[in-house]
This record gives sequence, structure tokens and C-alpha cells, in this order.
Amino acid sequence: MASELLRTGTSRIKIDPKDVEEVSKSITREDVRDQIKRGNISVKAEKGVSRGRAKRKAEQKKKGRGKGHAHRSGSSKAREPKKRAWIRKIRAIRNEIRKLKEDGKIDKKVYRKLYLQAKGNLFHSRRHVREHLDKVKVS
Repeated sequence: MASELLRTGTSRIKIDPKDVEEVSKSITREDVRDQIKRGNISVKAEKGVSRGRAKRKAEQKKKGRGKGHAHRSGSSKAREPKKRAWIRKIRAIRNEIRKLKEDGKIDKKVYRKLYLQAKGNLFHSRRHVREHLDKVKVS
């Protein structure tokens, strides 16, 4: 009856061991409601699934652990889309070109040329930009 009133399963109903006698005397629904009000009958907390292991694993992954071949599902392009990779690359290259201009190593004209070449996907990295500049200055 208590499980019906509290809308839970019978296994979650908890009866206070000191008041078992008193609770066993309650016959009607009203009696049971009264016992619930007094706190002689209560409901055990629901058991959940612990997130402890998941949190630990996430913490380790944040550090870069557990990302080897065996732990991957999805292609490299699925794990980091082409567009994200492009954005990361182009920002680095543009920052490098900007820095070169600010340091006075290249003038506005060369800056604009390099900028457009970067946009056209000529450079692979910051280092490639610097190497390209060295080649151009030699010839």
C-alpha cells in the first residue's frame, strides 16, 4: 500500500526498524499516509550509475591519453573537419605574414602578394612561408 501511495517499487520502501510494530498495525490507506507523514515509512534514494570512471577517462583524454589508433573511430576528417584544419592553418600563416610586415622584413607589396598566395593554399605552414621568402630573396 505504501508503494502505491508513494508511487515507487516495493523494494524502495523503507520502514523505520524502531516503529515496525506501529506500522504493522496500520490497516487503512489513511493510516499508512499518517505513518509516511511521521517519517516511519520513507523511500530509499534511487541508485544511479556512477560517473567516476567516465570523469577519470575524460580527464586523461584532456591530457592527450587514450587517443591512439585503437581508440579512434571515424576518419581524420571526421575527427577534425577539413574546414577546421584550414582555419587553423590559414590563421597561423596570416599571423606569420603580419608579424613579418610589422617587423619590417617585408613591405606592403610583398605582404599583399604573400597574403594572396596563402589564400591560394601555396603554403603548408609558418616555416614554409619563411623558407619561401628566403628563396625569393636569393633569386
